[in-house]
Amino acid sequence: MAEPSWNLVADIGGTNARFSALLEGQLESEFEFHHSVEEYPLFSDLIVKLRAEIAIATGLKEAPRAVCLAVACPADVEHIAFTNSHWEFTKTQLLEWFDCQQLEVINDFEAVAHGITELGEDDCLQIGGQSPQTHKPVGILGAGTGLGMAGLVSHNKGYTVLDTEGGHADFAPVDQRQMEVLGCLRETYKRVSLERVLSGKGIVNIYKAICSIEKAEELLETPPEVVAAALDNSNPQALTALNTFCESMGAAAGNLALTLGAKGGIYIAGGVVPRFSEFFANSGFRNKFEDKGRFVSYLQPIPVYLVMRSNLGLLGAAKKLQKI
Repeated sequence: MAEPSWNLVADIGGTNARFSALLEGQLESEFEFHHSVEEYPLFSDLIVKLRAEIAIATGLKEAPRAVCLAVACPADVEHIAFTNSHWEFTKTQLLEWFDCQQLEVINDFEAVAHGITELGEDDCLQIGGQSPQTHKPVGILGAGTGLGMAGLVSHNKGYTVLDTEGGHADFAPVDQRQMEVLGCLRETYKRVSLERVLSGKGIVNIYKAICSIEKAEELLETPPEVVAAALDNSNPQALTALNTFCESMGAAAGNLALTLGAKGGIYIAGGVVPRFSEFFANSGFRNKFEDKGRFVSYLQPIPVYLVMRSNLGLLGAAKKLQKI
């Protein structure tokens, strides 16, 4: 009996690489494979192990028919070089390594945008606003190792994804504390992008800046340590840092809503914020989201949704293949 046709989808960030083996027509599968990027000097090393894992777990030994990789970097070029990891490869190499009939390489937040279209009510936590307006643009941003942004525009034939590199736009402080944080970070980075603040590493950057401003000892080194210390209120600089992160995310989300006219809603995705969802929902996020001077009334009705679903990138990569 011939082996069934199957597809491979992946969501590859700066820290984690997630894969899923799907039979033709599937958007989701029980067969997911997660790996740490830092454990593999070369992406090709992981592919060898991955193919063996898939064969053992699923019995699928033939090459996949189609492959869709969602990557945390610009994807519309032959040479793929990750912004926040050491991996790099070409699309020609991928075709050789996977031996597939069809290859799609897309930005990771293009995949997230495709995935948004498949979410149900239980997949999100609404933070303020009213109901989304139908057929109006949707904005998406999310913090992980980096910061991703995308847009979604509906039309009579479905929808179009706007894949962007908006996470590398300039960080624009909106209050005195954020201005002081920007001043500290400029000493290190010269130019400070949104990603330097609104990412896992960004939480640590803010914390170190707050310690410098308040002349306090830096006792914490990693994003989980800062978040944990903020949540149990054991370190005042960590608490200030996490509040500053949430408020800065609110300001950036509000800017995205204004830029896109995103009356269809704003979605906060990525792996960072769901780890402190209750804190985030009760923080100054929504206040800073709406605090846009003469355009407060424009932003107040726009709903913001915190995406709680963990495999959104994989779902979106599968949706991309289905949509082609």
